[in-house]
Amino acid sequence: MQDALWSMPATGQAAAVRAGEVSAVELLDSHLDRIAGVNPQVNAVTQLLAERAREAAARTDRARAAGEALGPLAGVPFTVKETTAIEGVATTYGTPRFRDLVAPADAPPVARLRAAGAVPIGHSNLPTLVLAGMHTRSELYGDTVNPWDPGRTPGGTSGGDAVAVATGMAALGLGNDSGGSVRIPAQFCGVAALKPSTGRFPADHRVLGPDDPGPASQFLVTDGPLARTVGDLRLAYEVLAGADPRDPRAVPVPAYGPPLPGPVTVALVADPGGHGVHPAVRGALRTAAEALRDAGYDVREVADVPRLDEALEVYGRITVTEFAPTWPVVRTLLGEGGDRYIAMAMERTPPADAAEFMKLTGAWLGIRRSWAEFLDDYPLVLGPVFGEPPVEPGLESRDAAGRDRVASGMRLCTATSFVGVPAVAVPTGVVDGLPCGVQLVGRAFREDLCLDAAQAIEDRLGVLTPLDPRPAGRDGVRGENG
Repeated sequence: MQDALWSMPATGQAAAVRAGEVSAVELLDSHLDRIAGVNPQVNAVTQLLAERAREAAARTDRARAAGEALGPLAGVPFTVKETTAIEGVATTYGTPRFRDLVAPADAPPVARLRAAGAVPIGHSNLPTLVLAGMHTRSELYGDTVNPWDPGRTPGGTSGGDAVAVATGMAALGLGNDSGGSVRIPAQFCGVAALKPSTGRFPADHRVLGPDDPGPASQFLVTDGPLARTVGDLRLAYEVLAGADPRDPRAVPVPAYGPPLPGPVTVALVADPGGHGVHPAVRGALRTAAEALRDAGYDVREVADVPRLDEALEVYGRITVTEFAPTWPVVRTLLGEGGDRYIAMAMERTPPADAAEFMKLTGAWLGIRRSWAEFLDDYPLVLGPVFGEPPVEPGLESRDAAGRDRVASGMRLCTATSFVGVPAVAVPTGVVDGLPCGVQLVGRAFREDLCLDAAQAIEDRLGVLTPLDPRPAGRDGVRGENG
Protein backbone atom coordinates (compact mmCIF):
# COMPACT_ATOMS: atom_id res chain seq x y z
CA MET A 1 0.00 0.00 0.00
CA GLN A 2 2.73 2.48 0.90
CA ASP A 3 4.20 2.20 -2.62
CA ALA A 4 0.96 3.41 -4.21
CA LEU A 5 0.79 7.00 -5.43
CA TRP A 6 -2.47 7.59 -3.60
CA SER A 7 -0.81 6.81 -0.27
CA MET A 8 1.70 9.66 -0.54
CA PRO A 9 1.11 12.92 1.34
CA ALA A 10 -0.30 15.77 -0.72
CA THR A 11 3.02 17.61 -0.46
CA GLY A 12 4.83 14.59 -1.90
CA GLN A 13 2.26 14.10 -4.64
CA ALA A 14 2.56 17.70 -5.80
CA ALA A 15 6.36 17.64 -5.64
CA ALA A 16 6.47 14.48 -7.75
CA VAL A 17 4.19 16.03 -10.39
CA ARG A 18 6.20 19.27 -10.50
CA ALA A 19 9.45 17.35 -10.85
CA GLY A 20 8.06 15.16 -13.62
CA GLU A 21 8.58 11.99 -11.60
CA VAL A 22 4.93 11.12 -12.14
CA SER A 23 2.30 12.61 -14.40
CA ALA A 24 -0.82 14.22 -13.00
CA VAL A 25 -2.89 11.72 -14.99
CA GLU A 26 -1.03 8.80 -13.41
CA LEU A 27 -1.59 10.31 -9.97
CA LEU A 28 -5.29 10.79 -10.68
CA ASP A 29 -5.70 7.26 -12.03
CA SER A 30 -4.11 5.88 -8.88
CA HIS A 31 -6.77 7.66 -6.82
CA LEU A 32 -9.58 6.57 -9.15
CA ASP A 33 -8.44 2.95 -8.77
CA ARG A 34 -8.41 3.41 -5.00
CA ILE A 35 -11.93 4.86 -5.07
CA ALA A 36 -13.14 1.93 -7.15
CA GLY A 37 -11.72 -0.49 -4.63
CA VAL A 38 -12.67 1.27 -1.40
CA ASN A 39 -15.69 3.52 -1.86
CA PRO A 40 -18.20 0.65 -2.20
CA GLN A 41 -17.26 -0.30 1.38
CA VAL A 42 -17.42 3.16 2.95
CA ASN A 43 -19.70 5.29 0.71
CA ALA A 44 -17.81 8.55 1.21
CA VAL A 45 -17.49 9.85 -2.37
CA THR A 46 -20.91 10.72 -3.80
CA GLN A 47 -20.55 12.34 -7.22
CA LEU A 48 -17.35 11.02 -8.83
CA LEU A 49 -15.93 13.46 -11.38
CA ALA A 50 -13.57 11.06 -13.14
CA GLU A 51 -13.61 12.47 -16.67
CA ARG A 52 -13.56 16.11 -15.60
CA ALA A 53 -10.70 15.33 -13.23
CA ARG A 54 -8.78 13.48 -15.93
CA GLU A 55 -9.12 16.49 -18.25
CA ALA A 56 -7.79 18.78 -15.51
CA ALA A 57 -4.87 16.44 -14.84
CA ALA A 58 -4.05 16.31 -18.55
CA ARG A 59 -3.99 20.12 -18.66
CA THR A 60 -1.49 20.07 -15.80
CA ASP A 61 0.72 17.65 -17.70
CA ARG A 62 0.56 19.79 -20.85
CA ALA A 63 1.49 22.88 -18.83
CA ARG A 64 4.52 21.15 -17.39
CA ALA A 65 5.59 19.90 -20.82
CA ALA A 66 5.37 23.49 -22.08
CA GLY A 67 7.69 24.65 -19.32
CA GLU A 68 5.04 26.49 -17.32
CA ALA A 69 5.40 26.79 -13.55
CA LEU A 70 2.99 24.54 -11.66
CA GLY A 71 1.17 25.44 -8.48
CA PRO A 72 1.93 24.19 -4.96
CA LEU A 73 -0.83 21.57 -5.18
CA ALA A 74 -0.14 20.46 -8.75
CA GLY A 75 -2.20 17.39 -9.59
CA VAL A 76 -3.36 16.72 -6.01
CA PRO A 77 -6.90 15.22 -5.94
CA PHE A 78 -9.35 16.58 -3.37
CA THR A 79 -12.95 15.96 -2.39
CA VAL A 80 -15.53 18.69 -1.83
CA LYS A 81 -18.41 18.43 0.64
CA GLU A 82 -21.88 18.39 -0.94
CA THR A 83 -22.49 21.88 0.54
CA THR A 84 -19.82 23.57 -1.55
CA ALA A 85 -20.11 24.51 -5.21
CA ILE A 86 -18.10 22.90 -8.00
CA GLU A 87 -18.82 24.55 -11.33
CA GLY A 88 -21.16 22.48 -13.49
CA VAL A 89 -21.95 19.96 -10.73
CA ALA A 90 -25.06 19.75 -8.55
CA THR A 91 -24.65 20.97 -4.97
CA THR A 92 -27.17 18.53 -3.51
CA TYR A 93 -26.73 18.93 0.26
CA GLY A 94 -27.66 15.24 0.27
CA THR A 95 -31.36 15.86 -0.40
CA PRO A 96 -33.19 14.61 -3.51
CA ARG A 97 -34.87 17.99 -3.95
CA PHE A 98 -31.47 19.56 -4.78
CA ARG A 99 -30.13 16.86 -7.11
CA ASP A 100 -30.45 19.25 -10.09
CA LEU A 101 -29.08 22.36 -8.32
CA VAL A 102 -26.12 22.77 -10.69
CA ALA A 103 -23.52 25.31 -9.57
CA PRO A 104 -22.73 28.09 -12.07
CA ALA A 105 -19.24 28.65 -10.62
CA ASP A 106 -16.74 27.23 -8.16
CA ALA A 107 -17.11 28.37 -4.55
CA PRO A 108 -14.14 30.55 -3.52
CA PRO A 109 -12.21 27.78 -1.69
CA VAL A 110 -12.68 25.36 -4.60
CA ALA A 111 -11.45 28.05 -6.99
CA ARG A 112 -8.39 28.67 -4.80
CA LEU A 113 -7.45 25.01 -4.57
CA ARG A 114 -7.97 24.60 -8.31
CA ALA A 115 -5.83 27.68 -9.04
CA ALA A 116 -3.04 26.09 -6.96
CA GLY A 117 -3.18 23.03 -9.22
CA ALA A 118 -5.37 20.71 -7.14
CA VAL A 119 -7.98 18.61 -8.91
CA PRO A 120 -11.54 18.15 -7.57
CA ILE A 121 -12.17 14.42 -7.84
CA GLY A 122 -15.69 14.30 -6.45
CA HIS A 123 -18.27 15.50 -3.98
CA SER A 124 -18.42 13.87 -0.55
CA ASN A 125 -21.25 12.75 1.73
CA LEU A 126 -22.77 14.60 4.68
CA PRO A 127 -25.85 14.49 6.93
CA THR A 128 -28.83 15.70 4.92
CA LEU A 129 -28.70 19.51 4.60
CA VAL A 130 -26.00 19.36 7.34
CA LEU A 131 -28.98 19.33 9.73
CA ALA A 132 -29.87 15.67 10.21
CA GLY A 133 -27.29 15.11 12.96
CA MET A 134 -23.60 14.43 13.52
CA HIS A 135 -23.58 11.05 11.75
CA THR A 136 -22.85 11.25 8.03
CA ARG A 137 -26.01 9.89 6.46
CA SER A 138 -27.87 11.70 3.70
CA GLU A 139 -31.31 11.10 2.28
CA LEU A 140 -29.85 11.04 -1.23
CA TYR A 141 -26.72 8.94 -0.69
CA GLY A 142 -27.18 6.87 2.49
CA ASP A 143 -24.68 6.15 5.28
CA THR A 144 -20.94 6.71 5.23
CA VAL A 145 -18.98 4.07 7.15
CA ASN A 146 -16.12 4.66 9.56
CA PRO A 147 -13.14 2.75 8.08
CA TRP A 148 -11.85 1.90 11.56
CA ASP A 149 -15.07 0.21 12.71
CA PRO A 150 -18.38 0.02 10.82
CA GLY A 151 -20.21 0.05 14.16
CA ARG A 152 -19.01 3.59 14.92
CA THR A 153 -19.92 6.82 13.17
CA PRO A 154 -17.29 8.60 11.08
CA GLY A 155 -18.65 11.81 12.57
CA GLY A 156 -19.79 14.83 10.65
CA THR A 157 -20.91 16.86 9.14
CA SER A 158 -17.79 16.62 6.95
CA GLY A 159 -17.63 12.86 7.44
CA GLY A 160 -17.38 12.00 3.76
CA ASP A 161 -14.22 14.05 3.39
CA ALA A 162 -12.66 12.56 6.53
CA VAL A 163 -13.29 9.00 5.32
CA ALA A 164 -12.06 9.78 1.79
CA VAL A 165 -8.82 11.23 3.14
CA ALA A 166 -8.31 8.52 5.78
CA THR A 167 -8.66 5.71 3.22
CA GLY A 168 -6.51 7.34 0.53
CA MET A 169 -9.30 8.13 -1.93
CA ALA A 170 -8.21 11.79 -1.87
CA ALA A 171 -5.19 13.58 -0.49
CA LEU A 172 -7.25 16.51 0.80
CA GLY A 173 -10.86 17.14 1.72
CA LEU A 174 -12.69 20.45 1.74
CA GLY A 175 -15.35 20.54 4.46
CA ASN A 176 -16.86 23.20 6.68
CA ASP A 177 -17.31 23.66 10.40
CA SER A 178 -19.77 25.58 12.58
CA GLY A 179 -19.35 23.55 15.76
CA GLY A 180 -16.92 20.72 15.06
CA SER A 181 -17.86 19.55 11.58
CA VAL A 182 -14.28 19.12 10.32
CA ARG A 183 -12.65 18.43 13.68
CA ILE A 184 -14.97 15.69 14.94
CA PRO A 185 -14.75 13.49 11.83
CA ALA A 186 -11.01 14.10 11.82
CA GLN A 187 -10.76 12.64 15.33
CA PHE A 188 -13.15 9.79 14.55
CA CYS A 189 -11.24 8.85 11.36
CA GLY A 190 -7.65 9.47 12.47
CA VAL A 191 -6.79 12.48 10.28
CA ALA A 192 -6.00 16.16 10.81
CA ALA A 193 -8.27 19.15 10.20
CA LEU A 194 -8.21 22.93 10.42
CA LYS A 195 -11.09 25.17 11.44
CA PRO A 196 -9.82 28.65 10.59
CA SER A 197 -10.61 31.95 12.23
CA THR A 198 -13.81 33.60 11.12
CA GLY A 199 -12.76 35.76 8.16
CA ARG A 200 -9.56 33.86 7.35
CA PHE A 201 -10.83 31.97 4.25
CA PRO A 202 -13.20 33.51 1.70
CA ALA A 203 -16.40 31.56 1.15
CA ASP A 204 -19.90 31.81 -0.28
CA HIS A 205 -22.53 29.97 1.74
CA ARG A 206 -25.58 31.12 -0.17
CA VAL A 207 -27.69 28.05 -0.88
CA LEU A 208 -30.53 29.23 -3.10
CA GLY A 209 -30.35 32.39 -5.17
CA PRO A 210 -28.59 35.65 -4.33
CA ASP A 211 -29.70 36.09 -0.71
CA ASP A 212 -27.15 35.70 2.06
CA PRO A 213 -28.00 33.84 5.28
CA GLY A 214 -28.48 35.50 8.66
CA PRO A 215 -25.77 36.48 11.15
CA ALA A 216 -25.34 33.06 12.78
CA SER A 217 -24.75 31.33 9.45
CA GLN A 218 -22.53 34.18 8.30
CA PHE A 219 -20.20 34.11 11.30
CA LEU A 220 -20.31 30.53 12.58
CA VAL A 221 -19.67 28.56 9.39
CA THR A 222 -16.08 28.37 8.15
CA ASP A 223 -14.74 26.21 5.35
CA GLY A 224 -11.76 24.11 6.34
CA PRO A 225 -9.42 21.42 4.99
CA LEU A 226 -8.84 17.85 6.15
CA ALA A 227 -5.59 15.98 5.47
CA ARG A 228 -3.55 13.01 6.63
CA THR A 229 -0.59 15.12 7.75
CA VAL A 230 -0.18 18.52 9.35
CA GLY A 231 2.20 19.50 6.55
CA ASP A 232 -0.56 18.90 4.02
CA LEU A 233 -2.95 20.89 6.18
CA ARG A 234 -0.47 23.78 6.29
CA LEU A 235 -0.11 23.77 2.51
CA ALA A 236 -3.89 23.89 2.05
CA TYR A 237 -4.09 26.68 4.62
CA GLU A 238 -1.57 28.79 2.74
CA VAL A 239 -3.54 28.34 -0.48
CA LEU A 240 -6.96 29.07 1.04
CA ALA A 241 -6.08 32.11 3.16
CA GLY A 242 -6.62 35.69 2.02
CA ALA A 243 -9.17 38.28 1.01
CA ASP A 244 -11.53 37.93 -1.93
CA PRO A 245 -14.12 40.39 -3.32
CA ARG A 246 -16.72 37.61 -3.37
CA ASP A 247 -16.61 37.53 0.43
CA PRO A 248 -16.41 40.84 2.29
CA ARG A 249 -15.92 38.93 5.55
CA ALA A 250 -12.48 37.69 4.49
CA VAL A 251 -9.68 39.99 5.65
CA PRO A 252 -6.10 40.42 4.35
CA VAL A 253 -4.33 39.27 7.50
CA PRO A 254 -0.87 37.68 6.93
CA ALA A 255 -0.92 33.89 7.08
CA TYR A 256 1.94 33.92 9.60
CA GLY A 257 2.24 36.19 12.63
CA PRO A 258 5.33 37.30 14.55
CA PRO A 259 7.17 34.75 16.69
CA LEU A 260 6.18 34.74 20.35
CA PRO A 261 8.87 35.44 22.97
CA GLY A 262 10.12 32.52 25.02
CA PRO A 263 8.42 29.14 25.17
CA VAL A 264 4.79 29.28 24.03
CA THR A 265 2.38 28.81 26.93
CA VAL A 266 -0.34 26.20 26.40
CA ALA A 267 -3.41 25.93 28.63
CA LEU A 268 -4.37 22.28 29.03
CA VAL A 269 -8.14 22.09 29.61
CA ALA A 270 -8.84 18.42 30.16
CA ASP A 271 -12.56 18.68 30.97
CA PRO A 272 -14.18 21.83 29.53
CA GLY A 273 -17.12 22.89 31.66
CA GLY A 274 -16.53 20.01 34.09
CA HIS A 275 -19.03 17.77 32.30
CA GLY A 276 -16.75 14.76 32.08
CA VAL A 277 -14.55 13.14 29.43
CA HIS A 278 -13.79 9.50 28.61
CA PRO A 279 -10.55 8.02 30.00
CA ALA A 280 -9.25 7.46 26.46
CA VAL A 281 -9.66 11.17 25.74
CA ARG A 282 -7.88 12.11 28.97
CA GLY A 283 -5.09 9.78 27.94
CA ALA A 284 -4.84 11.43 24.53
CA LEU A 285 -4.57 14.84 26.19
CA ARG A 286 -1.81 13.63 28.51
CA THR A 287 0.05 12.15 25.57
CA ALA A 288 -0.26 15.34 23.55
CA ALA A 289 0.81 17.46 26.53
CA GLU A 290 3.96 15.40 26.99
CA ALA A 291 4.73 15.68 23.28
CA LEU A 292 4.41 19.45 23.48
CA ARG A 293 6.56 19.66 26.60
CA ASP A 294 9.20 17.59 24.82
CA ALA A 295 9.07 20.12 21.98
CA GLY A 296 9.69 23.00 24.37
CA TYR A 297 6.16 24.26 25.03
CA ASP A 298 5.16 25.45 28.50
CA VAL A 299 2.04 23.34 29.15
CA ARG A 300 0.01 24.32 32.21
CA GLU A 301 -3.21 22.62 33.24
CA VAL A 302 -5.96 25.14 33.97
CA ALA A 303 -9.45 24.65 35.35
CA ASP A 304 -11.50 25.75 32.35
CA VAL A 305 -11.94 27.99 29.36
CA PRO A 306 -13.98 31.19 29.76
CA ARG A 307 -17.79 31.14 30.03
CA LEU A 308 -18.26 27.76 28.36
CA ASP A 309 -21.81 26.98 29.46
CA GLU A 310 -22.92 30.53 28.70
CA ALA A 311 -21.40 30.30 25.24
CA LEU A 312 -23.29 27.07 24.56
CA GLU A 313 -26.57 28.58 25.71
CA VAL A 314 -26.19 31.77 23.67
CA TYR A 315 -25.06 29.77 20.63
CA GLY A 316 -28.20 27.65 20.89
CA ARG A 317 -30.58 30.58 21.32
CA ILE A 318 -29.13 32.57 18.42
CA THR A 319 -29.07 29.66 15.98
CA VAL A 320 -32.58 28.48 16.86
CA THR A 321 -33.94 32.02 16.54
CA GLU A 322 -32.41 32.44 13.10
CA PHE A 323 -33.56 29.03 11.97
CA ALA A 324 -37.11 28.96 13.32
CA PRO A 325 -38.91 30.83 10.50
CA THR A 326 -37.73 28.39 7.82
CA TRP A 327 -38.02 25.20 9.87
CA PRO A 328 -41.54 24.17 8.71
CA VAL A 329 -40.28 24.03 5.11
CA VAL A 330 -36.78 22.76 5.80
CA ARG A 331 -37.95 19.76 7.83
CA THR A 332 -39.82 18.45 4.78
CA LEU A 333 -36.48 18.08 2.95
CA LEU A 334 -34.83 15.92 5.60
CA GLY A 335 -36.59 12.61 4.97
CA GLU A 336 -38.07 10.19 7.47
CA GLY A 337 -36.52 10.75 10.89
CA GLY A 338 -34.06 13.29 9.51
CA ASP A 339 -35.76 16.10 11.38
CA ARG A 340 -35.37 14.59 14.84
CA TYR A 341 -32.02 16.18 15.67
CA ILE A 342 -33.14 19.75 15.00
CA ALA A 343 -36.69 19.15 16.26
CA MET A 344 -35.36 18.19 19.69
CA ALA A 345 -33.34 21.42 19.80
CA MET A 346 -36.34 23.49 18.75
CA GLU A 347 -38.50 21.92 21.44
CA ARG A 348 -35.93 22.59 24.15
CA THR A 349 -34.77 26.07 23.08
CA PRO A 350 -37.51 28.53 22.13
CA PRO A 351 -36.70 31.32 19.66
CA ALA A 352 -35.91 34.71 21.14
CA ASP A 353 -37.97 37.83 20.49
CA ALA A 354 -36.32 40.94 19.05
CA ALA A 355 -35.32 42.41 22.40
CA GLU A 356 -33.88 39.10 23.61
CA PHE A 357 -32.00 38.63 20.35
CA MET A 358 -30.32 42.01 20.76
CA LYS A 359 -29.18 41.00 24.25
CA LEU A 360 -27.88 37.71 22.87
CA THR A 361 -25.73 39.48 20.28
CA GLY A 362 -24.27 41.61 23.07
CA ALA A 363 -23.50 38.49 25.09
CA TRP A 364 -21.84 36.99 22.01
CA LEU A 365 -19.39 39.89 21.82
CA GLY A 366 -18.76 39.71 25.56
CA ILE A 367 -17.90 36.02 25.36
CA ARG A 368 -15.53 36.70 22.48
CA ARG A 369 -13.87 39.41 24.58
CA SER A 370 -13.42 37.01 27.51
CA TRP A 371 -11.77 34.49 25.20
CA ALA A 372 -9.48 37.13 23.69
CA GLU A 373 -8.31 38.07 27.18
CA PHE A 374 -7.79 34.42 28.10
CA LEU A 375 -5.82 33.76 24.90
CA ASP A 376 -3.69 36.84 25.63
CA ASP A 377 -2.39 34.91 28.64
CA TYR A 378 -2.43 31.50 26.95
CA PRO A 379 -1.71 31.72 23.21
CA LEU A 380 -2.80 28.09 22.78
CA VAL A 381 -5.38 25.85 24.40
CA LEU A 382 -5.00 22.07 24.34
CA GLY A 383 -8.34 20.33 24.75
CA PRO A 384 -10.55 17.50 23.55
CA VAL A 385 -12.21 17.48 20.15
CA PHE A 386 -15.00 15.20 21.35
CA GLY A 387 -15.40 13.98 24.91
CA GLU A 388 -15.32 10.28 24.07
CA PRO A 389 -14.21 7.87 21.35
CA PRO A 390 -16.36 7.51 18.20
CA VAL A 391 -19.97 6.72 19.16
CA GLU A 392 -22.55 4.61 17.37
CA PRO A 393 -24.21 6.04 14.24
CA GLY A 394 -27.26 8.19 14.88
CA LEU A 395 -26.90 8.44 18.66
CA GLU A 396 -27.69 12.17 18.58
CA SER A 397 -31.05 11.60 16.86
CA ARG A 398 -32.21 8.58 18.84
CA ASP A 399 -33.59 10.33 21.90
CA ALA A 400 -33.00 13.33 24.17
CA ALA A 401 -30.37 11.49 26.21
CA GLY A 402 -28.39 10.62 23.09
CA ARG A 403 -28.62 14.16 21.81
CA ASP A 404 -27.42 15.55 25.15
CA ARG A 405 -24.51 13.13 25.19
CA VAL A 406 -23.34 14.20 21.73
CA ALA A 407 -23.88 17.91 22.47
CA SER A 408 -21.77 17.52 25.60
CA GLY A 409 -19.09 15.63 23.71
CA MET A 410 -18.63 18.40 21.15
CA ARG A 411 -18.90 21.31 23.59
CA LEU A 412 -15.40 22.73 23.12
CA CYS A 413 -15.83 22.62 19.35
CA THR A 414 -19.15 24.46 19.65
CA ALA A 415 -17.71 27.15 21.90
CA THR A 416 -14.65 27.79 19.74
CA SER A 417 -16.77 28.08 16.59
CA PHE A 418 -18.96 30.57 18.46
CA VAL A 419 -15.92 32.61 19.47
CA GLY A 420 -14.48 32.48 15.94
CA VAL A 421 -10.96 31.39 16.85
CA PRO A 422 -8.86 28.85 14.92
CA ALA A 423 -8.34 25.22 15.91
CA VAL A 424 -6.43 22.25 14.52
CA ALA A 425 -7.41 18.66 15.26
CA VAL A 426 -4.52 16.20 15.24
CA PRO A 427 -4.38 12.46 15.98
CA THR A 428 -2.49 11.14 19.00
CA GLY A 429 -2.76 7.37 18.53
CA VAL A 430 -5.09 4.37 18.61
CA VAL A 431 -6.84 2.99 21.69
CA ASP A 432 -8.87 -0.22 21.52
CA GLY A 433 -8.78 -0.11 17.74
CA LEU A 434 -10.15 3.42 17.44
CA PRO A 435 -8.26 6.65 16.72
CA CYS A 436 -7.85 9.33 19.36
CA GLY A 437 -6.98 12.97 18.94
CA VAL A 438 -6.89 16.44 20.45
CA GLN A 439 -7.32 19.99 19.27
CA LEU A 440 -5.10 23.06 19.56
CA VAL A 441 -7.09 26.30 19.82
CA GLY A 442 -5.36 29.62 19.19
CA ARG A 443 -5.73 33.35 19.11
CA ALA A 444 -7.73 34.83 16.25
CA PHE A 445 -5.76 34.67 12.98
CA ARG A 446 -2.93 32.68 14.56
CA GLU A 447 -3.59 29.45 12.74
CA ASP A 448 0.18 29.25 12.37
CA LEU A 449 0.60 28.71 16.12
CA CYS A 450 -2.00 25.92 16.06
CA LEU A 451 -0.31 24.26 13.08
CA ASP A 452 3.14 24.52 14.67
CA ALA A 453 1.93 22.82 17.85
CA ALA A 454 0.05 20.15 15.91
CA GLN A 455 3.20 19.49 13.90
CA ALA A 456 5.17 19.02 17.12
CA ILE A 457 2.63 16.42 18.26
CA GLU A 458 2.65 14.63 14.90
CA ASP A 459 6.47 14.60 14.82
CA ARG A 460 6.51 12.71 18.11
CA LEU A 461 3.41 10.50 17.76
CA GLY A 462 3.24 9.75 14.05
CA VAL A 463 0.53 9.57 11.38
CA LEU A 464 -2.32 7.02 11.52
CA THR A 465 -3.56 6.92 7.95
CA PRO A 466 -4.06 5.91 5.14
CA LEU A 467 -5.71 2.65 6.03
CA ASP A 468 -7.86 -0.02 4.43
CA PRO A 469 -11.44 -0.19 5.72
CA ARG A 470 -11.68 -2.68 8.56
CA PRO A 471 -14.60 -4.99 9.26
CA ALA A 472 -15.87 -5.01 12.83
CA GLY A 473 -14.06 -7.41 15.11
CA ARG A 474 -11.26 -8.27 12.70
CA ASP A 475 -8.26 -9.83 14.43
CA GLY A 476 -5.50 -7.35 14.98
CA VAL A 477 -7.73 -4.29 15.13
CA ARG A 478 -8.39 -4.15 18.86
CA GLY A 479 -5.69 -3.01 21.25
CA GLU A 480 -3.36 -1.28 18.80
CA ASN A 481 -1.22 1.64 19.79
CA GLY A 482 0.05 4.29 17.43
